[in-house]
Amino acid sequence: MNLSRRNILAIGGAAVTVSLIPVDFAMATPEAAAEALNAFTGGAAVTDGGIDLVAPEIAENGNTVPISVSAPGAVAILVLSEGNPSPGVATFTFGEGAAGTAATRIRLAGTQNVLAVAKMADGSFVRAARAVKVTIGGCGG
Repeated sequence: MNLSRRNILAIGGAAVTVSLIPVDFAMATPEAAAEALNAFTGGAAVTDGGIDLVAPEIAENGNTVPISVSAPGAVAILVLSEGNPSPGVATFTFGEGAAGTAATRIRLAGTQNVLAVAKMADGSFVRAARAVKVTIGGCGG
């Protein structure tokens, strides 16, 4: 195939056009977070309280949002977000005698609710939620 100047310009123009097409990154929905919660709990009832979720009310940068969760007597804690590309943020599993406390930094794509659910040693589930306002998005946002 002979590449003329016209062919090269046409190929280059097509490549630029394709690169300018906006990409819509799929975000999780509250329904997707509910599905992840259901998978974690097996459909069991979840009650409010019994777990502390500490997160800033306003996060200046969504790339590094500090959170901590504490549920004395928990065997596992799931952290979910409703607006990230994937609702599952972190799962912490605790051995016998552990304090049931964890702290980390997470990425949030924008302003959204963060939910923490703890599975207690007796098989019950408790939750806490916190709204976090993000001024500069993370996760590609």
